[in-house]
Amino acid sequence: MPPLPDDATLVRAAQGGDRAALDRLLRAHYDRVFAVCRHLLGNPADAADATQNAMISAVRGLARFDGKAAFGTWLYRIATNAALDELRRRGRRPLLVDQRATGDADVLAERLDDPAAGDAYGTIEERMVLGPALAGIRDDYRAAVVLRDVADLDYAEIAEVLGIPPGTVRSRIARGRAALAGAPGNQPPRRRRQRP
Repeated sequence: MPPLPDDATLVRAAQGGDRAALDRLLRAHYDRVFAVCRHLLGNPADAADATQNAMISAVRGLARFDGKAAFGTWLYRIATNAALDELRRRGRRPLLVDQRATGDADVLAERLDDPAAGDAYGTIEERMVLGPALAGIRDDYRAAVVLRDVADLDYAEIAEVLGIPPGTVRSRIARGRAALAGAPGNQPPRRRRQRP
């Protein structure tokens, strides 16, 4: 069985007009792009919209992709911008949606049963704890934390995606993680003072 082509090979083929290569390339990154958008927006419907916008933008801009950055880094930049644009357009913080009320639980359960998609979506418990905590921190901190801890990008890649210096990335991740650690449900239990 021949090895699967890497992103660079698929990009070159897609830029040459190979629709199958383009489809394979986008499918290979879809789940992680959706996960980034989901964590930035806190709502699966908004995340689906932002993911779709990101994929459309990537297809339209693929001819201009020069390969200086990894394709995934370039795509995460587009996805992050799409998600942040969605937040700005709606003029609000991420919404937390009761998945039972929206019917999203069935969709997420199907995704969690898919081994390829499992780690991009996280466990139900992780989403229940992380979602509300992420919604409570500043957008710029949330973007840096999500790109590091969900997309697994290194500091240089995050700096490139967000268009900020690596030192600022480190600062935002540290502050974002500190805010997450202080979020309700993440504090250690208080010790009771013992009476003498």
